[in-house]
Amino acid sequence: MRIFGLIGFPLSHSFSKKYFTEKFSREGITDASYELFPLQTISLLPDLFRSQPHLRGLNVTIPYKQAVLPYLDQLHPAAARIGAVNVIRIGENGSKTGYNSDYFGFTSSLFEWFSQVHKDGSVEDIIKQCKALVLGTGGASKAVKAALEDLQINYISVSRQPAQNQLSYDQLTEAILKEHTLIINTTPLGMSPDTQNFPPIPYQYLTTGHYLYDLVYNPEETVFMQKGKDKGAFVLNGLPMLYGQAEKSWEIWNSNE
Repeated sequence: MRIFGLIGFPLSHSFSKKYFTEKFSREGITDASYELFPLQTISLLPDLFRSQPHLRGLNVTIPYKQAVLPYLDQLHPAAARIGAVNVIRIGENGSKTGYNSDYFGFTSSLFEWFSQVHKDGSVEDIIKQCKALVLGTGGASKAVKAALEDLQINYISVSRQPAQNQLSYDQLTEAILKEHTLIINTTPLGMSPDTQNFPPIPYQYLTTGHYLYDLVYNPEETVFMQKGKDKGAFVLNGLPMLYGQAEKSWEIWNSNE
C-alpha cells in the first residue's frame, strides 16, 4: 500500500484527504491511501519519514512551503525558481524531491475563471490587460507571482509592512485599486476556524470591474469575497486551484521521470 499525505499545521481546514480518498474510490485506485500529518514544527518531518516507510508523496501547506526546503534532497527547477514547495515526491531509494504544483493550479484556475466571466472575449488578452495586487508574502504568494510574471501581468506585493517593491495595506489608495483590478489573497486570513478575519484593503474603492481571487477555500465564501460581492466584483475561492494542484501532485507522484 502506497501512502500519500499532507503536512502543515493546523490541518483541520484541509479538504485534501477527502479529495484524494474520493478520487481513489472513483478511479478504482486500490493500492493507495491519503492521510493527514499535522506537524507542530517542521523539525518533526524526519521522524515522519522514518515512521512511514511506505510514504511515497506529500503535499505541503501553511506554514511549511518554504521551511521544508532544507529537508529535501533536490528541487525541481520550477520549485527552485519559485522558492517554495507544496509537493514532495519520495523515491524508492528514499530520495526526496520538491515540486510546486500551486503554479499550475493557480494558472489553470485563473484561465478557467476568466473564460467563464468573459465568454465572448479573448481571455489571454483580457488577462494581460490586468494589473494585480498580491496580498501576502508566504509560500503560496511566490507561486502566484511566478505565474503572473509568466502571464505578463504586472503586480504589486502587499503585506503588513512596507518594503522594497512592496506596499503595506495602509498605503493602498483609491488610485492604486482603480489601476489594479485583480486582487489575489494568498494569506490565511479568513480561513476556518477564524472565518471573520479578512485582509485590510480599502474595500470601499472596489467596483464591478474588479476580480477578487481568494486562495482560501474553507469557508467557500470568505469575508474578503463577501465584501467584493457587495461592490459588484467578481469573486473566486481557492477550490479550483486546489483541484488543479492536487491533480498535478498525483501526476508528479506517478511520473516515470
